[in-house]
Amino acid sequence: MHTYARPYGRMRSYLEAMDETRYPGGRDRDRPPRVLAALGPRMLRLAAERAEGAHPYFVPVEHTRRAREILGPDPILAPEQAVTLESDPETARAIARAHTEEYLNLENYANNLRRLGWADEDMREGGSDRLVDAVVAWGGPDAIRARVHEHLDAGADHVSVQVLVDGPSRIPVQELRELAPVLLGTSRARWPPPPTCAIRRAPPPPFGRPVTPSAPSTSW
Repeated sequence: MHTYARPYGRMRSYLEAMDETRYPGGRDRDRPPRVLAALGPRMLRLAAERAEGAHPYFVPVEHTRRAREILGPDPILAPEQAVTLESDPETARAIARAHTEEYLNLENYANNLRRLGWADEDMREGGSDRLVDAVVAWGGPDAIRARVHEHLDAGADHVSVQVLVDGPSRIPVQELRELAPVLLGTSRARWPPPPTCAIRRAPPPPFGRPVTPSAPSTSW
């Protein structure tokens, strides 16, 4: 079983090793851009200092708000948001709990939720309804779009949407097709970077910074 002893020190050492390693990317740059899957305050500060930003996973909107406060205005913040296109509460939460149960049993994700004020009672048996609804957005495309915008309003630059379905082997192609029309072009994202993969800042267009999908994880 994996242990999460001294993750901050290990990550700092890992980044230092990356910086000392030659990057054979074919372009003149000190290193390729990187973001950290940071959750806690120290790791988020490290993401701001030693990377281009953070890509938090399994987080409610409240974490995005706090992460932006810690990162400051410039680093990229690209949280993941799990979703399911089910409008029946019982069915939606059953699909969601197949996902949340695994992560609530992992120390780092459970501790992150505790820092946000969630109680251990909320994390039992795949999570309380309130916790499940905070971590997994469910409903029609408009409901998913509303949750994505909550992250953007809380300070996210980009939201990576992970579509959950009733079965681990099924690729959610149809669900992605339903989501694309309501999510494309609605973000304030500064992501993804241009084709060179260099992180560059540019003034947003009048309607906000455009968002583009990647499949099938998928990102908006």
